[in-house]
Amino acid sequence: MAAAIVGCGAEYTPKPKGYNRIDLPQAAYQQLQEAHPYTFEYSRHAKIRPDSSMIAQPHWINIIYPSLGANVQLTYKAINNDPKAFDNLVEDARKLTAKHQVKAYGIEESEIKTPQGDVASVFELTGEVPSQFQFYVTDTTTHFFRGALYFRTATQNDSLAPVIEYVKKDIIHLLNTLEFKDRK
Repeated sequence: MAAAIVGCGAEYTPKPKGYNRIDLPQAAYQQLQEAHPYTFEYSRHAKIRPDSSMIAQPHWINIIYPSLGANVQLTYKAINNDPKAFDNLVEDARKLTAKHQVKAYGIEESEIKTPQGDVASVFELTGEVPSQFQFYVTDTTTHFFRGALYFRTATQNDSLAPVIEYVKKDIIHLLNTLEFKDRK
C-alpha cells in the first residue's frame, strides 16, 4: 500500500508528438532500356515494371520506388495524326485529374517546355488526394504520354511532403529527358 501511495504522487509528462524520419537517397538517374516508342531517364532507386492491370495496354509501365512506397503510373497512346483522338486523350487526362476535386484543396496547372520542344501539362494537387502530381506530354500528332504519382500508404500527405517533393523532382527530370523515338 505504501508503494501505491508513493507511485500516485509522480507527475505525468506527455511525450511530444513524433514524426517518422525519412531518409531520401541522393538523386541519380539511368536510361530506360525497355523497347517502347519513348525513352527517358528515371531514378536509380526505382524499378520499372509493366502495368499488370486488366486495362493495361502496350507501353504502359510503372516506376516503383520500393523504399518510399511510391508508384508513378505511365501510360502511352499513339495519336496517328488524328486530331479527334488527340482532343479525346487531353480531355481524358483532364477528367482523371478532376476526379480528385472531391478531396483536393486545390489543383494547380502549369506547363513545362521540354528540351525536345514538347509541352508538358503538369497538375499539382493539394489535400488528402490519392495522386498528388499528374502530367501529360504530347507532340500533338503522334505521341501522348501521361503519368500520375501514387503512394501505397494511408499516411497523411503532409507527412509525405518531403517524399512527394523528391519524386516530383524525379518526374520533372523524366519530362526533361523524355524523347519519342521516331521523331524526325
